[in-house]
Amino acid sequence: MSDIEAVSKRSRGRPPTRTDDETRHLIAEAARHEFMAHGYAGACIDDVAKAAGVSKKTLYRLIPAKADLFKASVTDRIARFKLAVDEETSGRNFANALERLLTEYGNLTLSAETIAIQKLVIAESGRFPELAASFYTEAIVATREVFEAFLSRQCVRGLIDLDDPGAAAGMLRGMMAMEPQRAAMIGRAGVPSAAEIAERARTCVRLFLRGCLRSSAGVRAGGA
Repeated sequence: MSDIEAVSKRSRGRPPTRTDDETRHLIAEAARHEFMAHGYAGACIDDVAKAAGVSKKTLYRLIPAKADLFKASVTDRIARFKLAVDEETSGRNFANALERLLTEYGNLTLSAETIAIQKLVIAESGRFPELAASFYTEAIVATREVFEAFLSRQCVRGLIDLDDPGAAAGMLRGMMAMEPQRAAMIGRAGVPSAAEIAERARTCVRLFLRGCLRSSAGVRAGGA
């Protein structure tokens, strides 16, 4: 059940107090569904507020403009990706941590929701350039930085040799997501299943490690 559905099922009466951060999350989730359903131009702020279970006054207090609403819908999803990565990679050996990172990235980028938002950005960024700017900074750059930081840590630990962790991060992300994402976006394939995403992550790890793993380190080196 989504957070929005949970709000709709609450019993009548005085609602429990929520923090502003919790309310922003509900608004961001409602906005994402609204944008997916009606596009950016057709999105209705009244409907976002209603779905989030907040007043328009509260919505505008926390997120004052439609462009900010779109940005929040992206950053909220990326924040959950970062949290999942932190939880899934902590304490794992390098190979396993990289596999979990790629799996979580695949779950993010190859979801029907993300593909729908990307199609929206491509279709409407000509009229609304702020969409492309927000998506590039808050999604593409933000996820690249997660990968770059992870790979840089492994270089410092002496587990891998990379001249440019940032470039390697881009290659890894492309290897994991680009082909299946493009196929899904143009209707040539369906959204990959969780099992397919996990298997692709394992394959990407094998290919990557054969190219950069130090022969003396071994794939079962200490935790990430």
